[in-house]
Amino acid sequence: MTQSLDHHTALIYTMVTTSAVDQTMTDAELSRIGEIVSHLPVFANYDADGLVAASQACGELLGGKNGLDRVLELIRAGLPVRLRETAYAVALEIAAADLDVRPEETRFLELLAETLEIDMLTKSAIERGIRARNKVL
Repeated sequence: MTQSLDHHTALIYTMVTTSAVDQTMTDAELSRIGEIVSHLPVFANYDADGLVAASQACGELLGGKNGLDRVLELIRAGLPVRLRETAYAVALEIAAADLDVRPEETRFLELLAETLEIDMLTKSAIERGIRARNKVL
């Protein structure tokens, strides 16, 4: 594979894939992606004008042969180890954005955690934090 991603683009691919994996990208998910890119410190020096192009490129890859596997490989290769937990956390944020985590999203999150080698304790802690953050009455 000749294409490689920088860490910003790998995080965007993570979020876009989480949103797209169930064949429906909701307004809430797209809005949350924008919020994360605008406010998360890891994106402080990212030019948000590239968000649409990165999202479209991810979508094209996902639609191709072995798209999900290719995207997961690119995400892993594009992320330094210290940002793997961040990637898992932003994926969970997108899955939780519309308050309806679908089975396809759950399966993708499992694949992502496995691909990024996130241990069970860390995975559970991140999930618990996101769950608490997104609770509604």
